[in-house]
Amino acid sequence: MAHKQQRFEPYDMNGGTCVAIAGADYCVIAADTRMSTGYSILTRDYSKLCKLADKCIMASGGFQADVKALQKALSAKHLIYQHQHGKQVSCPAMGQLLSNTLYYKRFFPYYAFNVLGGLDNEGKGCVYTYDAVGSYERVGYSAQGSGSTLIMPVLDNQLKSPSPLLLPAVDAVTPLSEAEAIDLVKDVFASATERDIYTVSSHLLCILHIPG
Repeated sequence: MAHKQQRFEPYDMNGGTCVAIAGADYCVIAADTRMSTGYSILTRDYSKLCKLADKCIMASGGFQADVKALQKALSAKHLIYQHQHGKQVSCPAMGQLLSNTLYYKRFFPYYAFNVLGGLDNEGKGCVYTYDAVGSYERVGYSAQGSGSTLIMPVLDNQLKSPSPLLLPAVDAVTPLSEAEAIDLVKDVFASATERDIYTVSSHLLCILHIPG
């Protein structure tokens, strides 16, 4: 008779896919609405987007309990910043804060795969992509989550972001118009849905741009 071995398994994988594209004066960020575990669908109407500041939205795939804990931690720190300084955190500053928060938990990390999108201090679109322990990079576009390996080759083919190693540095923004970026996001989700059971074509999409 085999003995049942007890194991500590604190994580689950709830799937989900997130995409963000930065333009010259806009940022498009989207995430699908399905939350799954194994071969079961827990809900088809779950938002993976979180507004952290007026010009900053985070989308997260992975273990949604950890994602919620991460969102609450960032929202609390942003509220404290607002009380102390009387203004919103900028998107680049929030990008650094998210990196620090993830790195702080590196020995028992949040099982969350995040992409942060928004507008920088000059009004340009910016996208920050992360691993689970806080390593991050500013890019022109990114995908995270269970369908990211299907979506990133399409984005690479369509957008061809310049290498971050180029000198002088080149702005990491895409040449597409806002309408073209929205159409591309819809297309890549439709494509990923055909191959990834954790991604659904139904998705929430947010557009950030300068008023007027």
